[in-house]
Amino acid sequence: MKRRQALNLITLATLVPLLHPALAAAPLRGQPVVWPEVALLDGGHFGAATAAGQAVVVVFWSTTCPFCRRHNQHLEKLQRAAAGLPLKVLAVARERDAARVRRYAAQQGYSFPITLEHAPLADALSARKLIPLTVTVDRLGLLQQVYPGEMFEEDVLDLRRLAQPATEKVRP
Repeated sequence: MKRRQALNLITLATLVPLLHPALAAAPLRGQPVVWPEVALLDGGHFGAATAAGQAVVVVFWSTTCPFCRRHNQHLEKLQRAAAGLPLKVLAVARERDAARVRRYAAQQGYSFPITLEHAPLADALSARKLIPLTVTVDRLGLLQQVYPGEMFEEDVLDLRRLAQPATEKVRP
């Protein structure tokens, strides 16, 4: 009887996230990411098709966070340094006022795509609530790392390595 109950629990734990994606836990390191389709401030969309074959660096941030401001300056440098590489940067603003975020991003000179759809991406990537929070996903779509807090510029720029096949190294 206990064995049957254990099998039922395992089956339920396997099926619930498939039937109700909102109940699925964020992946652990090395597990595949299930990308939600989110709207971007520029009118585009980001989702599984956009991420396919690309390394993705996602940062959760806020316009009122001074640490996020510095961190996002490093991400802007990464965006430029990774031009032509299979690497995407996606910023997830915690605000709800799209006009305010657009103005702020323009003032800061951000060229990376930004979304306000925090909840679906937090569900898909990490339950951690602090900002800035940087999440990296490799070209195979596997969660690599969750970095809490502000990162050093060198460490952010080193994320270009995610775009390279395992046998290649990024030149400085």
